[in-house]
Amino acid sequence: MHADAVVLDIDGVLLDVADSYRRAIVESVERLYDRTIDRGDVQLFKNAGGFNNDWDVTYAAALYVLVDDRDPVALSAFADRIESRSGGLDAAEAVAAAHLDADDLAAVRDAWDREGLRAAFQALYLGAELYRELEHGEPPFETAGYIHDEPVILEPETIDRLEANADVGVLTGRPAAEAEIALDRVGLSVPDAHRFTMDDWAQGKPHPHALVTLAERFDADSVAFAGDTLDDVKTAVNAAESDPERSYHGIGVLTGGLTGESGREAYEAAGAAAVVDSVNDLPALLFE
Repeated sequence: MHADAVVLDIDGVLLDVADSYRRAIVESVERLYDRTIDRGDVQLFKNAGGFNNDWDVTYAAALYVLVDDRDPVALSAFADRIESRSGGLDAAEAVAAAHLDADDLAAVRDAWDREGLRAAFQALYLGAELYRELEHGEPPFETAGYIHDEPVILEPETIDRLEANADVGVLTGRPAAEAEIALDRVGLSVPDAHRFTMDDWAQGKPHPHALVTLAERFDADSVAFAGDTLDDVKTAVNAAESDPERSYHGIGVLTGGLTGESGREAYEAAGAAAVVDSVNDLPALLFE
């Protein structure tokens, strides 16, 4: 396998976010509703598809908790029903509507506070100081912020080898400001034209627009996209279908929510061209 351009996801690829983003998801729901899902169960929403925005995962997790309080349903079954409706928050709402009677659904909708969940999430993740800077308001509570404690996965030697052999881009569901913080933390310099964030396109992954646009900007014949979710792999698969003049390789990494042999099998079933233990395995895969 060879690539003229290598595009990287951030969360679970460049940085370990198990104790930051995923922690913020479950704790935001806990703060508002006094119960939540297990941190490992966040992956059920990721696997259902359409949840590259962790605010949406937070909303969906809260929606599940509220639905389950009214008419108990296993989270795995709830997530499977979301997947059967093509994934994402709209599908989660449709699943809730199909599961509940009219009175219970109205009560759930009244209690479902997406604005409050987002504020709690941002306060937990960013901390009070960054919240004031990026959200332009007062946080709902004071915290230090989990963003400051994300372990770096990407090694400096890997950056050097990638940049010596290919153009490097970034495609992430993070907001632009948070993507900038992450890239600074890992020491990866990527021009604005070579990155796509939540703020740059409406569709989100697995829609191929962002990846194809990056390929065009790089004038690349072959593009590798490394990510930690099935939607990342599906983005490359969809790009190959929409842009057959180029080769696109979706590469799953096992440092996010998908791990071990089960993660490898899930990536391969989604159409991954390769699965690696870490982003630091990419140079050997692509250039040797």
